Amino acid sequence: MKLTTAGFWGAFPEENSATSCYVVKSEGETFLLDCGSGAMAVLPRIADRNDIDQMIISHRHFDHTADIGAFVYSRATAMGLKETDRPLTIHAPAGEKAFFQQFEKENISELKLYETEDRLLIGGVRVTFQKTTHPAPCWAARLEKDGKTVVYTADTVYDEALVSFCEKADLLIAECSFYENQDASAFGHMNSREAAEMAEAAGVKELWLSHLPHFGEHEQLKNEAEKYFSGKIHLAAEGLSWEG
Repeated sequence: MKLTTAGFWGAFPEENSATSCYVVKSEGETFLLDCGSGAMAVLPRIADRNDIDQMIISHRHFDHTADIGAFVYSRATAMGLKETDRPLTIHAPAGEKAFFQQFEKENISELKLYETEDRLLIGGVRVTFQKTTHPAPCWAARLEKDGKTVVYTADTVYDEALVSFCEKADLLIAECSFYENQDASAFGHMNSREAAEMAEAAGVKELWLSHLPHFGEHEQLKNEAEKYFSGKIHLAAEGLSWEG
């Protein structure tokens, strides 16, 4: 299992970059975790878009969904040109069907709705879900294969249930929308200290700070997190990869 960052910004993409989007490759399968704004422009630098046949979407907010429609158009074009014959599968929260059904196109893209208790298996990667606390219903994802584990928090406040969900992960990709001295929970997010404390409490090996803010110096986020987490810390960036 190999995971590579495509997009890492919070609310909107800065120049030549993208909001939340991660590429996962395993056993010849390639899928996405979220497909935020700017993802379609960034993805060709990381993977062939025609190789991406599935995506798992955490919630409906545009910074996680903005490029799904563009991806569907891309797949329709590729299928029309005979570049691929494989339709796109979009896994999205069951309670959000009214929003996500717009992306379902006959013979091009299929919508599959997941509940918290559901399990997915893609390329040998077992995917489970945990509901987070956020203004829009949102789900974290835990990816497990061959004894290795990656957890993606998506958007959330600090939550003890999520700490348990992250337990002993080899990699935790945690949202970090604010700096230590700012109240992130008021907006349904975490700050640098909370992300680090979640990683420490869960006993994870490595922490990526992502969903980064559009203000301040990001290196400060890492410096703040290092006070509360004893493992390895990276600031998410395009191309940052983990393999295990």
